[in-house]
Amino acid sequence: MKVITKSIYTIISLSLLMNCTTKQELNVEVFETSASGNKLSKISEFSRTETSSKIVLDTSKRFQKITGFGGAFTESSAYLLNKLSEKNRKGIIDAYFSREGANYSLTRTHMNSCDFSLTNYSYTPTPDKELKDFSVKEDKDDLIPMIKAALATSKDGFKIFASPWTAPPWMKDNNHWVGGKLLPEYYDSWALFFSKYIEAYKTEGIEIWGFTVENEPHGNGNNWESMHFTPQEMTDFVQHHLGPKLESDGYGDKIILGYDQNRAGLKEWVDVMYKDEASSKYYDGTAIHWYESTYEVFPEELQYAHNKAPNKYLIETEGCIDAEVPKWKDDAWYWKKEATDWGWDWAPENQKYLHPKYAPANRYARDIIGCLNNWVDGWVDWNMVLNRQGGPNWFKNWCVAPVIVDEEADEVYYTPLYYIMAHFSKYIRPNAEVIDVQTSDKELLVTAAINPDKTISVVIFNQTEYKKEFSLELNGVTKDITINPQAIQTVVLAN
Repeated sequence: MKVITKSIYTIISLSLLMNCTTKQELNVEVFETSASGNKLSKISEFSRTETSSKIVLDTSKRFQKITGFGGAFTESSAYLLNKLSEKNRKGIIDAYFSREGANYSLTRTHMNSCDFSLTNYSYTPTPDKELKDFSVKEDKDDLIPMIKAALATSKDGFKIFASPWTAPPWMKDNNHWVGGKLLPEYYDSWALFFSKYIEAYKTEGIEIWGFTVENEPHGNGNNWESMHFTPQEMTDFVQHHLGPKLESDGYGDKIILGYDQNRAGLKEWVDVMYKDEASSKYYDGTAIHWYESTYEVFPEELQYAHNKAPNKYLIETEGCIDAEVPKWKDDAWYWKKEATDWGWDWAPENQKYLHPKYAPANRYARDIIGCLNNWVDGWVDWNMVLNRQGGPNWFKNWCVAPVIVDEEADEVYYTPLYYIMAHFSKYIRPNAEVIDVQTSDKELLVTAAINPDKTISVVIFNQTEYKKEFSLELNGVTKDITINPQAIQTVVLAN
């Protein structure tokens, strides 16, 4: 009897000892996209070395709430979808909008034509201040069906904001699609245009969440559709025309985002937009683009814009690899420093350093992480789908999209950029809160957010040529993780 009792005590003691000495680990899932071939692949085998760095999460320090991530519905993308087989068309929509895919939550579209249209067109071609002939019939063959297909696929829904590239030429001082300014006598008519657009799309079963006032108000070098505003002119239009018109028509809940161009010009614009209560009243936030540099995030400008209007949106509304013809089924190209942008051509000599050749994959990952760490709450890619030429584009302004198609051969190529976008859109959901994250390895770019369901998503980007190990820590509990060279990971911590 004594022997049996002793054995029982021994077993209990060993069990307690094992429980005390077993290392508690974070419960995580790790997904990786890499130059070595991972494509949002789930990985679970990790190494541990003495040189491991540390990434520490702090959920007590919270920053902006996420509005969403996504891309743009353009006529070019929609036209290409309609050229594909039903199977491939559905596959692309599912890839972007299903829960199993990227699950996009924030999207953009254009009002009237843009460079990624097949030709120039306006919803109001006839001079008439009351816009009696307003019609979105130009969108009914391609653009509206693409949006409807996405809405039918998305179980969580997504927001849509619309942007005009230009008013119809007859409203402008140069009577042209390109350049020029909106004549003051048509300010009220142009505000009415926005209201009629909401109504027309609502009739089609599509709710518009909001607008940017004007795509690239500084212009685009007068190459394709554009219309110029100064900060004061745009603010006067919003304050005295657009805001009051939407309010009086029952659309006061629609979001209005000002500016909508490169980050380097932010200070000048937000100083005017948010000068006082009256100028700020109808602005719900600021829209920005990334074309000022292939690699620079401009954190000081983002911080300045946030501090000027801390309770308003700060959304990246457009970014893409531009001035490039896409590489077809060549994943390696997207991880190499082979692409630059159109800024190299127009930048003065003392600013060309901002536009070196830079890896497209690096550009997306670096920019989104940098934005999230500097108060940006939404990030929207440009075209969702382009063809092997980087169009169609009536101006032949070729660009790259995350999904490239050969419409003649009915083939689809999901580039690494698609998977990089999904690392954010799929795992960082609307109303997630960005949290504090500290890393001891400055070569790792890291951001993190806690979702409404209490899961935490941590995105890590290793742009170096060598594998790295790190210990992820939350509340004193850790997990050792390895990230491949030239790789982006999303680590999801269970709630």
